[in-house]
Amino acid sequence: MKIYIKTFGCRTNIYDSELIKSYIKDNEIINDELQADMIVINSCTVTNQADLGLKQYIRHIKNHNPNTKFILTGCAAASIGKSLYDSKIVDGVMGASLKSNINKFILNPKEFDLGNLNFIDEKIVSNYENHTKAFVKIQEGCDFACSYCIIPSVRGGARSLKLEQIINQIKTLANNGYKEVVLTGTNIGSYGKDLNLSLAKLLKEISKINGIKRVRLGSIEPVQIDDEFKELLDEDFIEKHLHIALQHTNEKMLKLMQRRNKAYKDLELFEYLANKGYALGTDYIVGHPGESDEIWADAINNFKKFPITHLHAFVYSKRDGTKSVELAKTLGEVDKNISKQRLNEIKEITRLKNYEFRKNQKDLIVLVEQFKDGYYQGYDQYFNLIKIKSDKDLLKTWINIKDYEVEIDKNKAKI
Repeated sequence: MKIYIKTFGCRTNIYDSELIKSYIKDNEIINDELQADMIVINSCTVTNQADLGLKQYIRHIKNHNPNTKFILTGCAAASIGKSLYDSKIVDGVMGASLKSNINKFILNPKEFDLGNLNFIDEKIVSNYENHTKAFVKIQEGCDFACSYCIIPSVRGGARSLKLEQIINQIKTLANNGYKEVVLTGTNIGSYGKDLNLSLAKLLKEISKINGIKRVRLGSIEPVQIDDEFKELLDEDFIEKHLHIALQHTNEKMLKLMQRRNKAYKDLELFEYLANKGYALGTDYIVGHPGESDEIWADAINNFKKFPITHLHAFVYSKRDGTKSVELAKTLGEVDKNISKQRLNEIKEITRLKNYEFRKNQKDLIVLVEQFKDGYYQGYDQYFNLIKIKSDKDLLKTWINIKDYEVEIDKNKAKI
């Protein structure tokens, strides 16, 4: 059979999809979804929009090829898998813990099995198709109880992969030519709490591996950046970009969201990291129940003080079974148009801050990842995109760029 793997969502899903590919036997993995006999969908369910996108994708494929079979895995398997299975929108549902059983599902797709939420993947990914950097999953699950979030219920509690397993995987990747690794997981800052270890200790061990030039980190919580982690901030192997999930900048809203961070402490942390030369990204939710005009005025005033250069922000999306849905019954819902205005406001602030940040940098260390629209493209150590004109073949090479043009949304260079 011709099998296509469709990946939605986060870097962890990119990793999981590669793991699924490694298990598939006696079938052909193809790159053209419209030619597939079966599509394995590794799904995201963090927002209602993610669920909608999943359903739209299936409809799109069925319009082209009504005989395509669908196996659903990933986060949406746990949240909406049963309804999609019962309504025959998908043929089968495979829980994330059952990746090694993919061949069984291929032979008999009409199965529904969510597995368990205590699993730890034992097999490693040693190669990534069409990627110049490698993703390494270091943990699963989350112990936080944010009022708006469905992820702990579909991924389970926080648990860590063994240190030796991670190190062996990165050594294998380094031997296969990868020089940049991206550490991913549901909540990577919680790494090691169940193993008497920490993210900082893991990073120290990774730094000893020959061949690894740069380590990028997935999203970290502000409360997880402790003194042990701060001791590593001047190390060259750590990318000069950290993504720290704030979610909001108003104290009352943070309490409603059941967040563990405090806005005034967050600002101190961001200023400290900015003084260390770091570009700083964050997650932010606008329009959560209770976000009054007064709260937003305080939040945006605080937001302007943060040295934020990258932003992953979205309008609140209610998820059944979360506390925020109950809060909406008493606090009311924020008008969608107002939410979109607030979203655009913080996006524009961040865009200008990023522009100013890039104007103040000098030497850029870039891993060239692709050739697109006449330009070589890659990201520098601050996780900013640069487009490069060159007659040389720069793909998968590291280059140091000193002379470049700073545009509002990217950098450009000619070599």
